[in-house]
Amino acid sequence: MNLWADLSCPEAQEQLHILLERPGVRIERIVSRGYASPPGFWYDQAQHEWVCVLAGKAVLQLEDRLVTLGAGDSFLLPAHTRHRVHATSSDPACLWLCVFWEDAPC
Repeated sequence: MNLWADLSCPEAQEQLHILLERPGVRIERIVSRGYASPPGFWYDQAQHEWVCVLAGKAVLQLEDRLVTLGAGDSFLLPAHTRHRVHATSSDPACLWLCVFWEDAPC
């Protein structure tokens, strides 16, 4: 899959594509256009998540601050870091590359 192919996405929505999924790791491509998490909704996942914005802009809301990401910026969300999507750009759409993984057992 070409990461920049078909960035069409309805306004205020996200489209998720799983690029790779193996035990302990998942890589996703997400296209967001003017999207925000529903009011009161927070992600609190068991996996670590590294996000990279490839196009557009995004604002992540953590419990204590907002993190603004533009094209080329990345951010690490350790497991159980409560966060939500505060906003994403509409034009251009926000293109994310996200890598999720779990700690290896000892």
